[in-house]
Amino acid sequence: MKVWYDACTGKHVRYGVAIARRLRADGHKVIVTTRSHPDTVKLAEYLGEKVQVVGKYSPSTKTSKLKESLRRQSLLFKLFEENPPTIAVSHQSVELCRLAFGLGIPIIATHDSPHAEAVNRLTLPLTDVVVVSKAIPPEVLLKYGVRKIQSFDGVDEVSWIKSFHETVCFDYPRPMIVVRQMETKAVYAEGKQDLTEIIAKKLSGLGTVVFLTRYERKKRKNLIVPKGFVDSVSLAAQADLVVSVGGTIAREAALLGTPSIVVFPFGYSYVNDYLSKKGFPLYTVKVEEVLDYAKRLLGRKFDVKPLLKELEDPVDVIAKLVEEFGG
Repeated sequence: MKVWYDACTGKHVRYGVAIARRLRADGHKVIVTTRSHPDTVKLAEYLGEKVQVVGKYSPSTKTSKLKESLRRQSLLFKLFEENPPTIAVSHQSVELCRLAFGLGIPIIATHDSPHAEAVNRLTLPLTDVVVVSKAIPPEVLLKYGVRKIQSFDGVDEVSWIKSFHETVCFDYPRPMIVVRQMETKAVYAEGKQDLTEIIAKKLSGLGTVVFLTRYERKKRKNLIVPKGFVDSVSLAAQADLVVSVGGTIAREAALLGTPSIVVFPFGYSYVNDYLSKKGFPLYTVKVEEVLDYAKRLLGRKFDVKPLLKELEDPVDVIAKLVEEFGG
């Protein structure tokens, strides 16, 4: 079968590569598309995945977002008009869902962000099946008109962390604290204060702080801001502590045994809480608690390999669904 995966962010790229490798091993043809974005093309190259770059991320205004999304849909239509895929898979790519739905192509979507209401409203009603962690209650998805839910006992990040091997070594002075900047240009972040740089500067008194910015690489006093591409998973694996306001890098770190702190301003995170209850070192705290937690957690590493083995890989679920749709 011909499977299309569209990756819109760095996380999508990692997920897409894991899915593509598995499906190709099963004998399927997989085409991976992406858009120009600070976290996509360089990561795909690093992972050795050949992608087709279609369109770009243009988040400056709502108008620019809509205009580029419509342009991207048109470009993707031209790409697949004469030879459409059998199945479309994505982590809720708006353009993939609209195009695949219009062409009558079955859609498999993964999901872990109930707070991303805009994307949920644009994608979930169009999907044929949503593959989601059992941590997320069905009613969270059903309100969007989801047709079928396939749950698994794990989190998305398991799909690439289980096979992760470090290929780069960072020689930053210890202890090394990684702080990931908030996704400031996402719709769900509108009106939210970016606390990450403030937190990073407070943590600089405890060690070397590597501040992973989103869209620009300007220098910050007492912080290390990498100028180019950085394999964030390798960085998280070697860090002494990871701090973020989202979840992906925090879950990656926790699954690798690195303690991670999440300051979550967008609401309750089911998947983060799920990993914490499973025994992984992920802590959701208030802003004023970050420094105290950091002092307690620095210098500690956790052996989570037995716990990781118990989690289900969502790629197995997706591969099975692809076979079912093809059959």
